[in-house]
Amino acid sequence: MRRSVLILLLVFAVTLSFAALGFKVGVVTGTVSQGEDEYRGAENVIRKYGKEIIHVTYPDKFMQEQETTIARIVELAYDPTVKAIVICQGVPGTVAAMRRVKEFRPDMIFVVGVPHEDPEVVGPIADAVLETDTPGRGVTIVDIAYKMGAKRLIHYSFPRHMSYKLLAERRDIMEKRSKELGIEFIFVSAPDPLGEQGLTGAQQFILEDVPRQIAKYGKDTAFFSTNCGMQEPLQKAILRHGGIYAEPCCPSPTHGFPGSLGISIPPEKKGDINYILKVVNDKIIELGGAGRFATWPIPMNMVFVEAGVDLAIELVKKTVKANDMAGVKAVIDRVISQKVSGFGLKSISKYPNAGNYYLVICDSVIFGVTQF
Repeated sequence: MRRSVLILLLVFAVTLSFAALGFKVGVVTGTVSQGEDEYRGAENVIRKYGKEIIHVTYPDKFMQEQETTIARIVELAYDPTVKAIVICQGVPGTVAAMRRVKEFRPDMIFVVGVPHEDPEVVGPIADAVLETDTPGRGVTIVDIAYKMGAKRLIHYSFPRHMSYKLLAERRDIMEKRSKELGIEFIFVSAPDPLGEQGLTGAQQFILEDVPRQIAKYGKDTAFFSTNCGMQEPLQKAILRHGGIYAEPCCPSPTHGFPGSLGISIPPEKKGDINYILKVVNDKIIELGGAGRFATWPIPMNMVFVEAGVDLAIELVKKTVKANDMAGVKAVIDRVISQKVSGFGLKSISKYPNAGNYYLVICDSVIFGVTQF
């Protein structure tokens, strides 16, 4: 009898927590194949808020299907109980969708994570934007490579990515910082995964080019690629042939890792970042890569979804203002601290002349060196 009462009380408490908001939040992410970190983040907020979250995904071929992305965002706004929409990643079409929604729902709160469109375009229409500090990482990526002993740094990218303002700006900063530290900076043009060769062709290029570059320059060569799909083959090639892995394009212990290491994460451990850090660390040490692979301790795209939802809720309730940097930082730090111990944001700043466009840098880990 007592057990039954406790179960009923627990169910009642959970139901109350789901109904506590009094409104709904739309969450738009990529699919698992396009962005697992943000998809898992959406699953986490659904577990946290229940039916208060409406989750939809944008198409895998988002560049060719922008109208579908727009339609899915606009459809969320037709529900009058949806008071905020969180979008991560902010793929092309996001700004157009927000503008359409604002025409008939000017009160709608938008929080965008990892926007693909320029800051000056996204910032003024979104209430808040969350992004890794891409220009700032132009310094920190080179610094971590230098710390691991790099004498040169190879930067893989392609014209589409170099047309993105922040990615191009980071590339220039990386080159400048490399010169300051005495590192040779080498830009290598790789196939665009959205081009004729597709992702398979781009991945094969990486698998073939890394050993060529190491044979030419030696194992004190660090590598960096701007593309998500290239991370796993890049990690595999460096582990097999030598070299230094400076950081994933989207710094995270789940970006490329653990797939490149042949690690299968049990379903019950997929959201356990401390567990993932440990098994990745142990495997890299086992394979001889200790001190030569670095990343951030937590998937920031996952954080941006979860912190984005919490921030959106605060903005709807008017308990935090979108231009309150300290308040925004507190929300992000709270999410990080709930997921991984001993780490946090290293910095937060605003991109100039782009509204509440927040740039963050997190602590780094070097596998085989950092204590977990």
